Amino acid sequence: MKTFSAKPSDIEKGWLLIDADGLVLGRLASLIAMRLRGKHKPSYTPHMDCGDHVVVVNAEKVQLTGNKAKADIFYWHTGYPGGIKGRSKGAILSGKHPERVIEKAVERMVPRGPLGRQVMKNLRVYAGAEHPHSAQNPVALDVAGMNRKNVRA
Repeated sequence: MKTFSAKPSDIEKGWLLIDADGLVLGRLASLIAMRLRGKHKPSYTPHMDCGDHVVVVNAEKVQLTGNKAKADIFYWHTGYPGGIKGRSKGAILSGKHPERVIEKAVERMVPRGPLGRQVMKNLRVYAGAEHPHSAQNPVALDVAGMNRKNVRA
């Protein structure tokens, strides 16, 4: 018996649509990362991008559990001495670009390096309900129905 290793010609990429309204951020991010990598497919190959394209809508309505809206802080450095800055997840969600919270959560769950960067190009996150990918006929994925803990009312 030989180990199957997918070639680029063997890979079939699909399109998924996920509505993030009321979903818990960490559970949603882990599911998106798994779908982007292709680990849900029997033809998964670790060194290939064999995952699907994922479109996430209503990113501004994602839920955070516990005290994470205030306590979890994204830090960055301006490049100047003493230039460390930070914003909480709650502030980013209520700000101008709420989709960045989901993007960062998923980015930290995929591998670092060239493959991770390639996989992250298959993720599209939109703050509102509209998206320009209707021509690809994305299949809606019911994340809320998978597990009762995925949803916060």
